Amino acid sequence: MAKLEEIGELVRIRVPVDPNLEITEITRRVVKRGGPALLFEQVKGSPFPLVINLFGTPERMRLALGVRGLEEIGRELVEIIEPELPTSFMEKLKALPKLKKMADFIPKMVKTGPCKEVIIKGDEVNLFELPIMRCWPLDGGPFITLPLVFTKDPETRARNCGMYRMHVYDERTTGMHWHVHKDGARHYLKAERRGEPLEVAVALGCDPVTIYAATAPLPPDMDEMLFAGFLRKAPVEMVKCETVDLEVPAQAEFVLEGYVNPGERRMEGPFGDHTGYYSMAEPFPVFHVTCVTRRRAPIYPSTVVGRPPMEDCYIGKATERIFLPLLRKQLPEIVEMNLPVEGVFHNLAIVSIDKQYPGHARKVVNALWGMGQMMFTKMIVVVDSWVNVHDWSEVVWRMGNNVDPARDLIITQGPVDALNHASPLPCYGGKVGIDATKKWKEEGISRGWPPDIEMIQGIRDLVDKRWKEYGLDKA
Repeated sequence: MAKLEEIGELVRIRVPVDPNLEITEITRRVVKRGGPALLFEQVKGSPFPLVINLFGTPERMRLALGVRGLEEIGRELVEIIEPELPTSFMEKLKALPKLKKMADFIPKMVKTGPCKEVIIKGDEVNLFELPIMRCWPLDGGPFITLPLVFTKDPETRARNCGMYRMHVYDERTTGMHWHVHKDGARHYLKAERRGEPLEVAVALGCDPVTIYAATAPLPPDMDEMLFAGFLRKAPVEMVKCETVDLEVPAQAEFVLEGYVNPGERRMEGPFGDHTGYYSMAEPFPVFHVTCVTRRRAPIYPSTVVGRPPMEDCYIGKATERIFLPLLRKQLPEIVEMNLPVEGVFHNLAIVSIDKQYPGHARKVVNALWGMGQMMFTKMIVVVDSWVNVHDWSEVVWRMGNNVDPARDLIITQGPVDALNHASPLPCYGGKVGIDATKKWKEEGISRGWPPDIEMIQGIRDLVDKRWKEYGLDKA
């Protein structure tokens, strides 16, 4: 926040504002025009200020992660986690610094931290003291929208940190919006099968890298705090909680501690979601808060999702850039990828490939559906390497001309995102792959494939040279 204010990317709102809808509308207008982060210093009903839209432009996203280009993170990650196998003693020695570097990122336990400056337990806990927003008119209540939710696998004790919205029901109870595909849900279901409550800790307001790490699509049981350390180039300091056997970032603004009982469900929602539609009320697990710790003068972080583009779109585009090198490591034929913000991360992917054999596009589509969270992608469009996947006009032009629906559509069924309201069943529905590449003779094209219409370079150079002579220099 200090850095953003220094460069003119943070505005302080000093007049009183209402967390019930008013902050949302202010933020919506600012985000849509690419405006600054907002610090609301007087939020009605709360003694604490609220900050929002910290990540709401590509430039602020890069600044948050401390890089000039987001793909450089992915390239470095590939270099560390998949090094070339050493074939000699000297190469083994050269690999040691990489291993040491990764060890330097392991979370560091500390005795205490700023998040412990104030400790509130039991009946004194009151979540309504926080400036928690009700974002949209049909929302079922106020929601915590930027939480880092910590759990541990009841069997392996492996840590997970994810970002799951939290519907605040009363002073000490919230919903826990764990979708069935998420690691937090996996931990809870294991605890539920054992008949045990699952301990949970929620950190609000960490450094921007640690906040981002909670959203990253990491493999199961890969520690998000280790990933945050890699991004920060310094370990995340962690501190033990007061009432649960979990650790949280010591620098957090607020920490909520508590548990989720096995078998307990409560209606959660509706909620105006990142799809631009409401996700409707459904039963979800219930989080009981036993303790709140915080800084003496904390700032509450929040975000608003809705019809894109909103702030979360820039976080999603960062993930696209960071994980593209890892995707290429597994599918080296991929040249570029675009997850359009209108596709809300899981509805549409456009991929260009270096096509090498008949049916290559089909192979890529099916491979992508088998990779982590790419399994949720409803529509995958594959184009040739020379197509600019970020130019929607060109992509649609290629689709309209290159696709024969009887031949080039791959229609299947499988897992879809829980927020996909178009599927007839929750979390399961149809998907389509579209091969918009140039077709080869071996793919059934017997009458040839026409070339693109393009002017020869010599005439283009001539017209460039004579442009002013034509009297069109101001046209």
